[in-house]
Amino acid sequence: MPERVDHRRRFLKRAATTLASLAVLPKAMALAPDVADTATPASASLATAVQDKPVRRVQPFDLRQVRLLDSEFSRAAAINQRYLHTLPVDRLAHAFRVQAGIASTAQPLGGWEKPDCELRGHFAGGHYLSAVALAYASTGDTELKQRGDQLVAALAACQQPNGYLSAFPESFFDRLSSGQKVWAPFYTIHKILAGMLDMHEYAGNAQALQVAVGIGNWTVRWLNGFSDAQMAHILKTEYGGMNDGLYQLYAITGNERYLDAAHRFDQASLFDPLAGHRDELQGLHSNTQIPKILGAARRYELTGEPRYRRIAEFFWETVTRQRTYATGGSSNDEFWNTPPGDLKGQLGLYSAECCVAYNLMKLTRHVYAWNGDPRAFDYYERTLYNARLGTQDGDGMKLYYYPLQPGAAKFYNSPTDSFWCCTGTGAEEFARFNDNIYFHDGDDLYVNLFIPSELHWPERKLRLRQETAFPREALTRLRLTLAEPATFALNLRVPGWIGHGARVRINGQPLDVLASPGSYLTLQRSWHDGDQIELELPMQLDTVSLPGDDHLQAALYGPLVLAARLGDKGLTHDMQYCGYDAAPKPEPKPWPAPRVTAGDAEKAPWLKVLSVQDLRFEAQTRDGKLAVVPLNQVHGERYAVYWQQETGALGNG
Repeated sequence: MPERVDHRRRFLKRAATTLASLAVLPKAMALAPDVADTATPASASLATAVQDKPVRRVQPFDLRQVRLLDSEFSRAAAINQRYLHTLPVDRLAHAFRVQAGIASTAQPLGGWEKPDCELRGHFAGGHYLSAVALAYASTGDTELKQRGDQLVAALAACQQPNGYLSAFPESFFDRLSSGQKVWAPFYTIHKILAGMLDMHEYAGNAQALQVAVGIGNWTVRWLNGFSDAQMAHILKTEYGGMNDGLYQLYAITGNERYLDAAHRFDQASLFDPLAGHRDELQGLHSNTQIPKILGAARRYELTGEPRYRRIAEFFWETVTRQRTYATGGSSNDEFWNTPPGDLKGQLGLYSAECCVAYNLMKLTRHVYAWNGDPRAFDYYERTLYNARLGTQDGDGMKLYYYPLQPGAAKFYNSPTDSFWCCTGTGAEEFARFNDNIYFHDGDDLYVNLFIPSELHWPERKLRLRQETAFPREALTRLRLTLAEPATFALNLRVPGWIGHGARVRINGQPLDVLASPGSYLTLQRSWHDGDQIELELPMQLDTVSLPGDDHLQAALYGPLVLAARLGDKGLTHDMQYCGYDAAPKPEPKPWPAPRVTAGDAEKAPWLKVLSVQDLRFEAQTRDGKLAVVPLNQVHGERYAVYWQQETGALGNG
């Protein structure tokens, strides 16, 4: 375990799940009968790809079919790409080469990638490749793809004949199986496997699939020889989404060994209560669990087994409805410390680990595809704007946590001396902002997010261009380009937060119809080239209580969570940018939440709009007026998200 965890409770708790108190387990020695002693070349092991079962009601579009237009999303994506370009391939490959005995003169990376960190390789050989592949598919950045191809080739040269590939020695897995302390080796293997699969899927790299097959074969061999009881002990150490990665490898290759191996990562202590619709998540490390649920979701799509849908859907429902803050984020100090529906006392400096929001959004994509319920996108949109968009600074640095402690400020990674888990998921998230804006069901089209973008749907000979300044304007415009007239349904999401006065116009003519909030407005007609649709999206101020404490409320404007600006007094560079430890130095002390007069539960009379276009607001508090802006715009200053609701008239301030 890296030395820094000795003085940080949240990391010590993560490491404490590493079997230190468990009985010693024998190392698996026997090989599965159909797995060779050396990694099988992909060309020899690939069978027919497995088609998903017909369990999806709606389908997402390929990333290559959607391009972002100018907006805060495209600008944030460009900043992320520039950061990815700054990381040299030789430095990313260094720890892998050292482990493989290949000479390297590159300067080692720091943080969680430094040579003595037990998670080394998780970003360099995993998240980075995924982010590069996603950015290439989303933007066509060929230079970034070349960097990814070079890194794949470099790591392929480091892969052992038995398929093992990592920046740490295989003996880490001996420690895992024997009950010794070790920091999540399968977690890192999963990231490397996922990076290779993403380079294959999104960047067309055939060598990456060969490497992934080798990793899959090594995993099959390692698992063989352990009983289910022994696996139950092993699975108490964080293993990322190994089940998810192996299911994807099975889907690509059709090799059922990977399906069987993925199934061995089923964790009964987590899955059984969820299958029975019981929330027994209190005390669990939050982000450790969600990738496992993503694996369950993927199994359902590949096998159609209803148990795995029950697991994924109930988990999604209980977490997004009972365990999330107004931002859509979840966890405190990386854990779920309280029962469902009670977050009282959880507004900490280390609230809302960013990986949690990232993975919950991935799970939302699965759940929505199965049921087509637009209310899932009320959660997705809230989380996108408030738990993801504001987690990057102007140089591409990312948050680990999204502090909700009043008076806190955001604190980011450093360029080459952090490489936290959330550095990696953030790099991936900001590379795929074009995802999930549009879905389709056969010939019908669904518009779920109001983000400037263009969809190319060649099967329908259709282009759809969405232009909007949302949320700085309460309107989005859609223009159709068609090779020939076509009849289909255009389904426009009507958000649950929408205010009074919503309207829709086709070619300038208003329609005397609109769907209720939290549903779709379905426009079924024969469409022609040049048709234009305008959807008005009036926003209003609202409040939402902290679950378990009605006296603390967050303010919203449409889907945006608002924050009080509290200035930068006392903030230093070391309080805003961190290295190895994801902790500001010194930790800022909590401030009292701003005090306002309680009013109508659905309104915020103490808060007023100053400018819709500039998204500026003003709050009248017990201590005077405060400037208020969307949380995702706050950088370099202290803020407060939750307000203390009190009774009685406000003072003069």
